[in-house]
Amino acid sequence: MRFPRFLQRHAVMVEPYLGVSSVGDVFGPGVEVRGLLEQVTRLVRNAAGEQIVSSSTFRAPLETVAPAKSRVQLPDGRRTTVIAAVRQDGAGLPVPDHLEVQLL
Repeated sequence: MRFPRFLQRHAVMVEPYLGVSSVGDVFGPGVEVRGLLEQVTRLVRNAAGEQIVSSSTFRAPLETVAPAKSRVQLPDGRRTTVIAAVRQDGAGLPVPDHLEVQLL
């Protein structure tokens, strides 16, 4: 089941992390992504398995590109970083497939 449009209440700007160059981190152009922003503090694990405090979770359509270390600007103007992006696939169940983006 696709991520329903009525749940896409918030718009954020995502600059996807592309890697490292000789002058530092490289990011792609900013893209506006609509989804559902939940600003709740919780413990999550990063790619290295370490526990990190996440300040927000953004749920977006599965096709969203937001790898770890991407930069995100929230609707209130605050800038944050992606800890991890986790695919939530309902595998045919009547629940919305989406990308769960955990933010610093």
